[in-house]
Amino acid sequence: MSDHHTHGDSHHHDQHDHGSLKSYTIGFILSVILTAIPFWLVMAKVITNSGTMGLVLLAFAAVQVVVHMVYFLHMNTKSEGGWNMMALIFTIMIVGIAMAGSLWVMYHMNHNMMPDLMPEYMHTKTAP
Repeated sequence: MSDHHTHGDSHHHDQHDHGSLKSYTIGFILSVILTAIPFWLVMAKVITNSGTMGLVLLAFAAVQVVVHMVYFLHMNTKSEGGWNMMALIFTIMIVGIAMAGSLWVMYHMNHNMMPDLMPEYMHTKTAP
């Protein structure tokens, strides 16, 4: 009896109904909105600075990832005893380290490896 009561309490603490039509509909509508707005921003050239546009698009992408994780993957701090969240944090950390390291290596390789091919070092030789 106490086992059933404990199981029932865990369902009351969840923020969303797992697998309900309402949950999937809300997730779908949010996903469509979070896709349509960036599409419109790019196609209408609302933001002319490419750096700013990139940051805005990355922000929309991050929000959409969270929407998918909550509404479709049903991830929260209580699912699977918190192990899903730990796995997600570990994955984000590893991906962040790999991306930062890759960008760092590529930048320094580009900057240091072949200075002879850089425009400021290219000199046209004239025939004597």
